[in-house]
Amino acid sequence: MSQKTNRAGRTAFDCGRVAELVAYQKGAIVSREILKRKTGTVTAFAFDRGQGLSEHTAPFDALVQVVSGSAEIRIGDVVRRVKAGEMILMPANVPHALRASERFKMLLVMIRGA
Repeated sequence: MSQKTNRAGRTAFDCGRVAELVAYQKGAIVSREILKRKTGTVTAFAFDRGQGLSEHTAPFDALVQVVSGSAEIRIGDVVRRVKAGEMILMPANVPHALRASERFKMLLVMIRGA
């Protein structure tokens, strides 16, 4: 990461290319928390082919930005195949699950409501 100063005089960090924030591991899911605040989190994930997250719910909305590869994401009773360059919103308190159709990287933005 490189450090920069913005117009407001605050320090900012260039995190680099999203696809390079987390590396694949054979037969595993790898995650790296990029940002954690009271208002939400940003986490990068790398899933090896066939890996996934079992059905669960979250108390907050979550936005998935697909960085590379593709996956099937089930939200409620609806299954969607998402691929690099696409985004999908997972609403709060709705059961969802994910399975990597191939090696798959995503950025997860969890938005904590008031």
